[in-house]
Amino acid sequence: MDGMTTSMVARPAPRWRSYVLEAKCELLRLLREPAFGVPVIAFPAFFYVLFGVLLNRGNAGAAEYLLATYGVFGVVGAAMFGFGVTIAIDREQGFLRLKRALPTPTGAPLLAKMAMAMVFCAVISLVLALLAVAVAGVRLSPGQWALLLVVNVLGSLPFAAIGLYIGTLVGGNAAPAVLNLIYLPMAFLSGLWLPLTMLPAIFGKLAALWPAYHLGQAALKVVGHDAGQPLWLHVVVLLVVTVVFAVLAQRRLSAAE
Repeated sequence: MDGMTTSMVARPAPRWRSYVLEAKCELLRLLREPAFGVPVIAFPAFFYVLFGVLLNRGNAGAAEYLLATYGVFGVVGAAMFGFGVTIAIDREQGFLRLKRALPTPTGAPLLAKMAMAMVFCAVISLVLALLAVAVAGVRLSPGQWALLLVVNVLGSLPFAAIGLYIGTLVGGNAAPAVLNLIYLPMAFLSGLWLPLTMLPAIFGKLAALWPAYHLGQAALKVVGHDAGQPLWLHVVVLLVVTVVFAVLAQRRLSAAE
């Protein structure tokens, strides 16, 4: 009986449980920091109600357009800040080195952060969808709603990679400022706040340089208000951005070991 008890105690836990526990800890961490969760969800909703509803009352096309772009605006912020700030803090305080010393599966902390970023992106998308239906009177087919959710959730990947890379470059105190210097101009110049047709022509010509523009166009294609470029072009650009910044971040993290 003692031998059986010992073997049961010594039996290693399933590997997947480590990933689940990492994700749970990351979720609890973000829930205990309302300074992150509340603005990330509230800002896109506030801007959508202001610009998509109050200032465009009765304009269904504007409500649909801004539903797509403010969804992307929220997703980009959640992914960049969710990764960039937490990675910068963890790296600065030595948590990443501690994780490497523990019997934690390789990549579990990053996958946990990715899972939480996707959760926040899904919440942002659903909140905006509820506002669009209840307040703005937007009517999309079930397939369009589902596609918009998929675009927003999967679209977090390239911006999570950008945030991860920024988090390997700067400390925890500097990360929010540096990310804002990238995030806010990129959102504006990508046409996420206002349609590019309302800005000087030069902004429209340069918009394709920003990854947020390509995610915005993918979302706009779902609601039928994109600029007419092929979807594969936007997907390729976003995949390249994801791979490039993920590789750069991995090199930085490896060099820091």
